[in-house]
Amino acid sequence: MIVEPGGPVLVEGPVEVVLPNGRTVTSDRFMVAVCTCRRSHTYPWCDTSHRRRPRTEFEPEGTGGGTSREGWSE
Repeated sequence: MIVEPGGPVLVEGPVEVVLPNGRTVTSDRFMVAVCTCRRSHTYPWCDTSHRRRPRTEFEPEGTGGGTSREGWSE
Protein backbone atom coordinates (compact mmCIF):
# COMPACT_ATOMS: atom_id res chain seq x y z
CA MET A 1 0.00 0.00 0.00
CA ILE A 2 1.29 3.49 -0.90
CA VAL A 3 -0.19 6.67 0.58
CA GLU A 4 0.13 9.88 -1.48
CA PRO A 5 -0.07 13.04 0.69
CA GLY A 6 -3.30 14.79 -0.34
CA GLY A 7 -3.99 12.08 -2.89
CA PRO A 8 -5.15 8.49 -3.16
CA VAL A 9 -4.11 5.31 -1.41
CA LEU A 10 -2.53 2.94 -3.94
CA VAL A 11 -3.36 -0.69 -3.21
CA GLU A 12 -2.30 -3.85 -5.03
CA GLY A 13 -5.43 -5.36 -6.55
CA PRO A 14 -7.81 -6.92 -6.84
CA VAL A 15 -9.64 -4.72 -4.32
CA GLU A 16 -13.05 -4.87 -2.68
CA VAL A 17 -14.40 -1.68 -1.01
CA VAL A 18 -17.47 -1.48 1.21
CA LEU A 19 -19.22 1.89 0.73
CA PRO A 20 -20.91 3.81 3.60
CA ASN A 21 -24.32 2.56 2.41
CA GLY A 22 -23.11 -1.06 2.79
CA ARG A 23 -22.74 -1.74 -0.94
CA THR A 24 -19.56 -3.49 -2.08
CA VAL A 25 -17.64 -2.47 -5.22
CA THR A 26 -14.68 -4.33 -6.69
CA SER A 27 -11.78 -3.69 -9.04
CA ASP A 28 -9.74 -6.44 -10.66
CA ARG A 29 -6.90 -4.10 -11.68
CA PHE A 30 -3.35 -4.96 -10.55
CA MET A 31 -2.99 -1.52 -8.85
CA VAL A 32 -5.96 0.47 -7.57
CA ALA A 33 -6.07 4.14 -6.52
CA VAL A 34 -8.63 4.52 -3.73
CA CYS A 35 -9.87 8.10 -3.25
CA THR A 36 -9.27 9.62 0.19
CA CYS A 37 -10.34 13.22 -0.53
CA ARG A 38 -13.90 12.39 -1.74
CA ARG A 39 -13.53 14.77 -4.72
CA SER A 40 -13.55 11.94 -7.25
CA HIS A 41 -16.45 11.65 -9.69
CA THR A 42 -15.75 7.89 -9.72
CA TYR A 43 -15.65 7.46 -5.92
CA PRO A 44 -14.35 5.25 -4.31
CA TRP A 45 -11.82 5.09 -7.16
CA CYS A 46 -9.52 8.09 -7.63
CA ASP A 47 -9.90 10.11 -10.86
CA THR A 48 -7.15 12.67 -9.90
CA SER A 49 -9.72 15.35 -8.98
CA HIS A 50 -7.47 16.21 -6.01
CA ARG A 51 -5.01 17.72 -8.52
CA ARG A 52 -7.54 20.06 -10.15
CA ARG A 53 -8.89 21.76 -7.04
CA PRO A 54 -6.63 22.44 -4.07
CA ARG A 55 -8.04 22.20 -0.55
CA THR A 56 -9.24 25.57 0.78
CA GLU A 57 -8.36 26.96 4.21
CA PHE A 58 -12.04 26.55 5.22
CA GLU A 59 -12.21 22.93 4.09
CA PRO A 60 -11.34 20.53 6.93
CA GLU A 61 -8.88 17.73 6.20
CA GLY A 62 -10.65 14.62 4.95
CA THR A 63 -13.90 16.27 3.85
CA GLY A 64 -12.74 17.15 0.34
CA GLY A 65 -15.76 19.35 -0.10
CA GLY A 66 -17.25 16.65 -2.30
CA THR A 67 -20.73 15.29 -2.19
CA SER A 68 -21.79 12.02 -0.69
CA ARG A 69 -21.50 9.15 -3.15
CA GLU A 70 -23.88 6.79 -1.38
CA GLY A 71 -25.88 6.31 -4.58
CA TRP A 72 -22.73 5.70 -6.61
CA SER A 73 -23.06 3.04 -9.27
CA GLU A 74 -20.30 0.85 -10.69
